[in-house]
Amino acid sequence: MTKTPDSAVRSFIDRHEDAFLADLSDWLRIPSVSADPDRAGEVRRSAEWLADRLRATGFPVAEVWETDGLPAVFAEWPSGDEGAPTVLVYGHHDVQPAAREDGWDTDPFEPAVVGRRLYARGAADDKGQVFFHTLGVRAHLAATGRTAPAVNLKLLVEGEEESGSPNFAALVRREAERLAADVVIISDTGMWSETTPTVCTGMRGLADCQIDLYGPDSDIHSGSFGGAVPNPAAVAAELAAGLHDADRKVAVPGFYDGVVELTDEERALFARLPFDEEQWLRVAKSHGTRGEAGYTTLERVWARPTAEVNGVWGGYTGPGGKTIVPAEAHLKLSFRLVAGQEVEKVRESVAAWVSERVPEGIRYEIAFPGATRPCLTPLDHPALRSTVRAMERAFEQEVLFTREGGSGPAADLQDVLGAPVLFLGISVPSDGWHSINEKVELDLLRKGVETSAHLWEDLGENFRR
Repeated sequence: MTKTPDSAVRSFIDRHEDAFLADLSDWLRIPSVSADPDRAGEVRRSAEWLADRLRATGFPVAEVWETDGLPAVFAEWPSGDEGAPTVLVYGHHDVQPAAREDGWDTDPFEPAVVGRRLYARGAADDKGQVFFHTLGVRAHLAATGRTAPAVNLKLLVEGEEESGSPNFAALVRREAERLAADVVIISDTGMWSETTPTVCTGMRGLADCQIDLYGPDSDIHSGSFGGAVPNPAAVAAELAAGLHDADRKVAVPGFYDGVVELTDEERALFARLPFDEEQWLRVAKSHGTRGEAGYTTLERVWARPTAEVNGVWGGYTGPGGKTIVPAEAHLKLSFRLVAGQEVEKVRESVAAWVSERVPEGIRYEIAFPGATRPCLTPLDHPALRSTVRAMERAFEQEVLFTREGGSGPAADLQDVLGAPVLFLGISVPSDGWHSINEKVELDLLRKGVETSAHLWEDLGENFRR
C-alpha cells in the first residue's frame, strides 16, 4: 500500500487547527444536557448546530433525526469508489449536567484553554471526540487529493446517551437500512494514558433484576412467631450470600454457558499495560481486591462475567431494636456479561436459581427491567488492524489493547446492523468525564484528528467489500 505522507496530514491540521478549536468551542457553549427537561431546546440546538457544521465540512447529507425523546444527527458522505467499505461512526452530542457552583474552576459552558488543555463540559465526553472526525476527513481529502473519502462515511450522533439512550435501539431499528455499514466505530471511549495509546476491543453487557420477597401479611412478633415461619429478610440475605462460591465464581447454574474465554495472547497483551494496582484501588476508593480466582484485576473487570449485589433492604432499620419478622424484603442484583453469553439465557438461569432457593411460605416477584448485550472484536479483524495502524502513525509508537468493563449502546448497533464494533477514542482517565473541570488534552485531540485522517485511507485500501 502506498501511504500518503504523514507530513501532508499534519501540515493541513497545522493550518486549520485554530479554526477547528473555535468551532468546537462554539458547540461546547451549547448546554445540551439531556437529563434536564428545561434544556431540551438546547439539545435540539446542539443537533442543528452539528448538522449545519457537517454540511459545511462537506457531507452532502446531514440531517436531524427525530426520536420519541431528543434528536440525533445523521450524516453521510459516499466514497464513489466501487467496493469501498461503509463505515458508521457513533458518538453523542448530549452532555452531563454541570454548574460553576458544583466546584468548577471555570464556567463549564464557556470553554477555557489553559496551556494545552481545553476545559468545558463535553470537551472529552463526547463532543470533542465526535468533532475531531470533521477535521480528520478534511485532512484525509487534502492529503490524498480526493474529492470524497476512501470509504462510504456515515455518522450517527445521538442526543440521549447521558440519559441511558432510552430511544436509541428503536431509532437504529427504524433507520437500519440507512445505517447499514460494514464496520461501526465508537468514538466515545478513551485510552489507557497520555503515554500509552490503546484501542478498546470490547464492552461487557448488562442484565439486572429486582427480587421482591413477601412473608407474613404484616410485621409480626419475633418472640411469638420467629423461628417457626420463614423470614423474607433472611431469605434475601441467603440469596445474596449464595450468589458466589468459595472461588468467587457466580454460583447460578448455566451462568457461564457460551462465555468466550480469554486467549493466551489477550492475557499477555493485558499484562503489558502499566497497571498499578495500588493506584487503581485509590481510584476505586477501595481497600483491597477480591474476585474470581485465577484472574487478574484487569481480566476480572474487562473480560469475565460478574454478579453484584446492588442493594438489600427490608424490615426495621431505625434506632434501637424492633423484634419482628418483617413482612417483606428486597434485593437488587446486576450481572455484567461477556461475549458468548445470551441475555435471555442468563435471565432464565437467574430466575430458575431464585425459584429453587426461595422456601415455601415466601411469595416473590422477580423483574428484569433492561439489558445490554456484550460486544467483542477479534484481535485479527482487518478493520481493527486498520485502526491500530492509523493510531500508530499518529502517535508514532506501538498501540496496545484494552477492553471496557462497563456497558453502552454499542451492542444495539452490532445486533441490528450485523457489523463488528471498533472503538476509537483519545480521552484519558484524567479528563474527568461526568466530573468537575472536564477537559481534553489538545495534543491528544490532534492525534485523534490524525488517526481519523489515516484511518479512512487504510480502510479504503485494506478492508474492501
